[in-house]
Amino acid sequence: MDQRLLRDAFGQFATGVTVVTCTNADGEPHGATVNAFTAVSLDPPLAQVTLGRSSRACEFLADREFGINILAADQVDVAWHFAGRPAAVSPAWLDDGPVPVLAGTAATIRCRPWRTYDGGDHLIVIGEVEQVRIAGVDPLLFHAGAFRHLGTVESTCHWHGSIDNPDHGWFDSTAAFTPLAASAAS
Repeated sequence: MDQRLLRDAFGQFATGVTVVTCTNADGEPHGATVNAFTAVSLDPPLAQVTLGRSSRACEFLADREFGINILAADQVDVAWHFAGRPAAVSPAWLDDGPVPVLAGTAATIRCRPWRTYDGGDHLIVIGEVEQVRIAGVDPLLFHAGAFRHLGTVESTCHWHGSIDNPDHGWFDSTAAFTPLAASAAS
């Protein structure tokens, strides 16, 4: 299989951008930008990240709690920082638990180690979710080798001409209806 072609095909799947965080051997915060993140299970609550075996984070994740930081749309610099292009100003960390997590993210998922699997040139790490935090801001996206933002999907569908359109239906919000059973009894 041509690796460039395969990489381009994989790149057609838009993903979110995460930074997986943990502590290094000295107990200091460490992170790696990862777009291979998947929700695995609700019961038990499991999440998966996949890291390249050459990532330093792989050696730090062995049997350690970790955070999955889903980056916000305005955190492109944070994504680059943890992808090996350090920013002039280091990203801000939150100091509110045993797992280092980043400030300003769209969401944070804290996990304890559950299972690790061989994934070829990657390591598949599944964590049991212990805590989540959701900020209510748009996430950063990655597609076809570039960072992206959410946008409204335009469609050529004839929704506006449909009577099922909730914005332009037959009745407005002031309409009142009499149930059929009640109208038949009178």
